[in-house]
Amino acid sequence: MIRRVFGGRGERDGSLASFLGPLEIRVLECLWRRGGEVSVRGMQEDFPGAAYTTLMTTLDRLFKKGLLARTRHGKAYRYLPRFSREGLLDHLAKGTITRLLDASPGGGAVRPLLSTFVEAVGRRDALLLDELEALIRAARRKRP
Repeated sequence: MIRRVFGGRGERDGSLASFLGPLEIRVLECLWRRGGEVSVRGMQEDFPGAAYTTLMTTLDRLFKKGLLARTRHGKAYRYLPRFSREGLLDHLAKGTITRLLDASPGGGAVRPLLSTFVEAVGRRDALLLDELEALIRAARRKRP
């Protein structure tokens, strides 16, 4: 769904492809599958033909994006995802929406953004509009 909303690149995992490159997605999938801290050397068997430095650079890039945690073990780092797959999708979607809303100082462009979103949701599935309405009601009840 994220790919449709934010425009994907059409890779295998379209829900993340709007935000990350194909190798970054494969690295995250490997880390999720393994379920624990992994070093670059420990990942190499899952990436035949990929250079050690390519994996190291990709892991460092994901770390700098705030998507991985890392701890030093001797001279090497071990990496661990900061988010589950679902948590990452949520994090990326929230960041995108926040940037869109923040790009409208004073709220002038927020109404067209919201109306476009509601229109797109309605075109996709009328039941999603009901779900959106329920989410809005729940959010209003939470407000002080």
